[in-house]
Amino acid sequence: MAASNHLLTSLPCSSCNSRSRACCEPAVSRRNFLASGAAAAITPLAAASQNAVRQAPIADPLKIQPVLTYEIPTRREATSYRPWGGLLTEQDAAAERERIGAELKALSKAGGFQFLPLVSVQTPEQAGRIAREGHDAVLMYAASGGVKTLEALVTRDKWSLMFLRHRSGPVYLWYEIAHPRFLRKTVDEFGQPGMTVSDVVVDSQSDLAGKLRGLYGLKNTLGKRMVAIGGPSGWGVGGKLAPDHAKNDWKFDLQTVSYDELGERIQKARADERRVKRCDALADDYLAQKEVSLETPRAFVRKAFLLTDVFRDLLDEAQTDALTVNQCMGTIMKVSETTACLPLSILNDEGYMAFCESDFVVIPSGVLLHYISGKPVFLNDPTHPHHGVVTLAHCTAPRKMDGRRAEPVRVLTHFESDYGAAPKVEMSKGQVITNLIPDFGNRNWTGFEGEIIDNPFMPICRSQIDVTIKGDTDTLLEEMKGFHWMTSYGSYLRETQYALSKIGVGMKILA
Repeated sequence: MAASNHLLTSLPCSSCNSRSRACCEPAVSRRNFLASGAAAAITPLAAASQNAVRQAPIADPLKIQPVLTYEIPTRREATSYRPWGGLLTEQDAAAERERIGAELKALSKAGGFQFLPLVSVQTPEQAGRIAREGHDAVLMYAASGGVKTLEALVTRDKWSLMFLRHRSGPVYLWYEIAHPRFLRKTVDEFGQPGMTVSDVVVDSQSDLAGKLRGLYGLKNTLGKRMVAIGGPSGWGVGGKLAPDHAKNDWKFDLQTVSYDELGERIQKARADERRVKRCDALADDYLAQKEVSLETPRAFVRKAFLLTDVFRDLLDEAQTDALTVNQCMGTIMKVSETTACLPLSILNDEGYMAFCESDFVVIPSGVLLHYISGKPVFLNDPTHPHHGVVTLAHCTAPRKMDGRRAEPVRVLTHFESDYGAAPKVEMSKGQVITNLIPDFGNRNWTGFEGEIIDNPFMPICRSQIDVTIKGDTDTLLEEMKGFHWMTSYGSYLRETQYALSKIGVGMKILA
């Protein structure tokens, strides 16, 4: 699936409160808002800066063409003339179109989906014309009709889904024969290009929404342009080819910014007295928020807000909403006189995607999970799972993990350097979370649900959570690959697994 044109949206900043001047600075929509993340988790800004137009977070809706396939049988004496199914008259078909319309209207409320007007087809020629029109995915309501009509709707450059009715309405013919006749072509082996059993949904609007959400996430992930400060990289020996996988498998457009260039930009920003005062005021507003405690010199936080502003310049110029920082445990500290931890946290809270370490083994999973969940995501270091528990930690956690409410935070130094400003976010105990574990080769991921049980304060990366494993610990130990994990609030394993299947990547979900 080719990368689509970007649609810019405006999302909330982490400094929003009644006293803040910061709400308006980071992002103003350049075009109309059409789609936000899952369940509209991230909401638009209340106001916009009068001084500058910033690159806003990007989200393209998934454009879906719903198609009802059916044929009205003609009675013939003393022979079988009608197939299985409840659409036997044009009145039946009209009622079914009304039913489908109501269901699509309900689905569209989740955000991220743009349903084109429902069309009905009865011949392969009609289906072929529809298949060639402009949409990302075709959604077949296969009530009846010939196999050639269904086959004509499936093309290699678009995604295809089939919806079947068992009890949600009049039973469909293809509820009987989708597997043996359409997918297997009346033999034992699967033979339908572009579709598998995972593309067929029976009755469940929830299942259908999950698959569409996965495709929405994939559409917005493929072709993502990302600023890579210090260049793209990958963790460990196994991650050496990660930037290549990002470019070849995910079609990422990686834009390198050298540390020499970043240093020049920071020096120029420091020489701008008005800009420094504005960023200092933003830092003070952040620290004045409820449930924010300062446990590092204020100067580090002020410099972090200036660095955040420079990062926004880079996003503006690249016309993207995604950024990563290489050598963030050393090089950037000397250049910025603070750490990148807090700036990355702030940008994620504002709806951008901002990752430390430039590890392209895991970063694609963060982009995909961000779009599927509609929430900020947490790139983290895992530990050794034991007795049904694992600790996840890093120094760049977002505060708005649910996309709306800022969690309490202690602003400390970055742990390993004891320098700069890094958030210790107190994530919500009892929260169900999705954990993705990409492998170095981007071929077989692992995923599991967990539940946050504690926010300890061990001498490790500042934001840290103890998580119960909803699955077998020994299996997790056997299946762990790569290094970094990606975590979000909520449950999105099935959507992720479905999206990955479309680019040939497997994912084992721990039961």
